[in-house]
Amino acid sequence: MTRALFIVDVQNDFTEGGALGVDGGDAVAVGVSRFLEAHRDDYALVIASRDWHDGDNDNGGHFADGQPDFVDSWPVHCVAGTEGAEYDPGLDTSAVTHHVKKGQGVPAYSLFEGVTDDGETVADLLTAHGVTEVDVTGIATDYCVRASALDAIAHGRHVRVLTDLVAGVAPDSSDAALAELAHSGAELQESTP
Repeated sequence: MTRALFIVDVQNDFTEGGALGVDGGDAVAVGVSRFLEAHRDDYALVIASRDWHDGDNDNGGHFADGQPDFVDSWPVHCVAGTEGAEYDPGLDTSAVTHHVKKGQGVPAYSLFEGVTDDGETVADLLTAHGVTEVDVTGIATDYCVRASALDAIAHGRHVRVLTDLVAGVAPDSSDAALAELAHSGAELQESTP
């Protein structure tokens, strides 16, 4: 069996101090880096995604014109080319094999909605490399991690969510997302040292 690691949206705007920073975001960046140091050889692919939104429009209603509802509309975040869109400095990206940008003018939550700079989709990458299993890490448990893991399941992959390497917006919605993922067939477990 061939495995991939997803690192979902570990970006400055989603870690502490960012436009939509979540508690524990910096710890996820450092934790994923440490995990990869020990486990890089376990993965055929390491795919990292970033929100990469346009700065000159509302990205299909994703950016609020006024008060965001924090469900479908959000404050401005992860604008392409800004510091907020860059990876958190605690994340060592040297082992990343593919960088995926998502958003780019439209709302996007799942890593599967993104493409590499060469236009490759995640689904195509997984198929081309014979990936059957996906481990998911990143931010935020209750939004983009959830959407990415559900899409991996929908694409026929066995999914493990590494629960100590994710951080969510809120405890209740994060717990609900993990329960939904488990119900959908994902395995929930902590990463191994």
